[in-house]
Amino acid sequence: MARWGMVIDLDRCTGCQACVVACQVENNVPPTGADQAELGRSISWLRLAVREGGEHGGQHHAHLMPIPCMHCDNPPCTRVCPVSATQSDAEGLVGQIYPRCIGCRYCTTACPYTVRRFNWRRPEFPEPMEKGLSPDVAIRPEGVVEKCSFCHHRLQIARDRARSEGRPLAEGDYVPACVETCPAGAMYFGDLEDHNSEVWRASRSPRAFKLLEELGTEPKVTYLSKGEWGGKV
Repeated sequence: MARWGMVIDLDRCTGCQACVVACQVENNVPPTGADQAELGRSISWLRLAVREGGEHGGQHHAHLMPIPCMHCDNPPCTRVCPVSATQSDAEGLVGQIYPRCIGCRYCTTACPYTVRRFNWRRPEFPEPMEKGLSPDVAIRPEGVVEKCSFCHHRLQIARDRARSEGRPLAEGDYVPACVETCPAGAMYFGDLEDHNSEVWRASRSPRAFKLLEELGTEPKVTYLSKGEWGGKV
């Protein structure tokens, strides 16, 4: 059984936000506009968090850290949902069942990474954006919580393709949009149970660390630190 995970090398990340745009386009994430963003109602399944780096050589440095859903092995969000609208599957992916969500937002409060977004308004895609919507991803209705899915629909497509070709799923068949798009090659994705995979080797780097691991959430997103960070945030 696979256990999907991601590694993000912060030493390679340039903060270009190509991953953020790819995530929005791939998953039909609607633009919210300046007025909603000012109210804190923007929707982004993947965001770049700013981390202060202190003073170096008389100059102030800040670092950008991509933060998707951590798809935790011990997710607090799934335990507080009263209708089981968010669940972990057998392969460790934390999914969201939108028709079941009642919008209570308990999960958004329980998540220490603040990666869940409440959809305050009916999604609208101005011309010509609606012509580029993906048919593989459902448009979420108003009043539900949405989040990164590691592009789970791509896993289904990859499985169908491998099945039609009469072979098992191979490394590289299933890759989320953010990982595929990263121009710096700073993101790795794959099966953390496959000891021959690149993501398994990267996750065991001396530079590897996880966000808020002390909370016991057991996140499946690993970061590789920049030299001056010393593996801490």
